[in-house]
Amino acid sequence: MVRTPTVEDVALRAGVSRQTVSNVLNTPTIVKPATRERVQQAIVELGYRRHAAARQLRTRRSSTIGIHLDPYVGGVSGVVLDRFVHALTERASERGMRMLVYAARTAGDEIARLAELWEGSEIDAAIITGTFHGDPRTRWLGEARLPFVAFGRPWGEDDLAAPEHLWVDVDGAAGTRAATEHALGFGPRVAFLGWPTGSGTGDDRERGWREAMAAAGAKGPRWTTEEDVARARAVVAGAGVDVDAVVCASDSLAIGALLAQAGGSARVPVIGFDNTPTAEALGFSSVEQRPEDVAAATLELLMGPTGEAVTPRDVRAGTAHALIEPRLVVR
Repeated sequence: MVRTPTVEDVALRAGVSRQTVSNVLNTPTIVKPATRERVQQAIVELGYRRHAAARQLRTRRSSTIGIHLDPYVGGVSGVVLDRFVHALTERASERGMRMLVYAARTAGDEIARLAELWEGSEIDAAIITGTFHGDPRTRWLGEARLPFVAFGRPWGEDDLAAPEHLWVDVDGAAGTRAATEHALGFGPRVAFLGWPTGSGTGDDRERGWREAMAAAGAKGPRWTTEEDVARARAVVAGAGVDVDAVVCASDSLAIGALLAQAGGSARVPVIGFDNTPTAEALGFSSVEQRPEDVAAATLELLMGPTGEAVTPRDVRAGTAHALIEPRLVVR
């Protein structure tokens, strides 16, 4: 009986790793042309048939959901995603599913890793984070028919009315709107400290501040900085704190705004976003994203209210997303 060639056979014939073969099969543009040609030649010589092999493997369920582990960047960032992954693991276990955490530094690397896990029947579904407009991961997942939900909306013009895929997100505008309405209690001049324009999440949070200010007939400056405590401190210190309060796009920026006022005789209230342990320790108000609720909604979209269905679902307006409203924690 002739044995069916495998990915390992192709890798051995081409003199490359199994991962490189997977890259050629799923994301060929990230592989050097010479290497790609060598792998493709090995595939022809061995008569490897990817889709037939994949179908045989996928007849076995793994009862496992893959999720990307973001690289550690230090500071106060990442707390929300850590809580999200922890909550996912607990709730998936209650449904008889496991979570498989994988690492990848770029979207291309993540696609290659997902392809390897999917082809090897190591996962039945995937959850991705950090979505952005034109995200290649969502396109590949759809084409591969790998069931998935994104923590983060598509960020297209029609992402609410006619989403392209299943997603759960936090209503950032609602959070900063509540924060701004609270800040207006200290006076009409409320500043917003946010990220440069072009970030879907950042623009959404800025929108909430603008809407609340417009509704109150108030005006305040908009300060811009990268997600960095030291830079945020420099921006606020350079601008001068001639405001009644500051609403920030993150707790990291809020810490910078607080440090800019250190030693001053008149400190104005600062409100952050994420409600990290640092916000609690330093005693400033912050918007709580409720990652546990995001995790519950993610699994319900992926598997239904009580079942374990992880087959690809049709995406229909009104049923394909969940927008979680955050809450303001006042201190």
